[in-house]
Amino acid sequence: MTSSGLSHVTFIVRDLDRMERILTDVLGAVRVYDSGSRTFSLSEERFFLIGDGDAATWVAIMFGDGGLPRSYNHVAFQVERADLPGLRATIANLGLDIRPPRSRVDGEGDSVYFYDDDGHLFELHAGSLRERLAVYTPPAAR
Repeated sequence: MTSSGLSHVTFIVRDLDRMERILTDVLGAVRVYDSGSRTFSLSEERFFLIGDGDAATWVAIMFGDGGLPRSYNHVAFQVERADLPGLRATIANLGLDIRPPRSRVDGEGDSVYFYDDDGHLFELHAGSLRERLAVYTPPAAR
């Protein structure tokens, strides 16, 4: 048996309201559940959908000690290239730390990387796997 795809992503955070603002303001997330003081899982949690329809990504946030050491481990969300400048401004207005971009090969897509208050690294990526593989694959192998 193999996986049929990603089910959800969970982030442990110290401030649920702050993370909700990041998800809604930057990623356009819609909250679909808030446990309030009830805890069916490990702690208070909220669920969000990012994107449309059946292809939407389920993101969960849970209250806890979310302080992580910063690394390049990250989750990337697909965005339109034309939206990147506005998204960068929204991220800056939220006071989030924007990571300097890594070097890129022409054609592999553009990204904005930023850390939330708990050390999670997010990438907003304008490009696709198909585009990246076309750039990385030598012409003779295509």
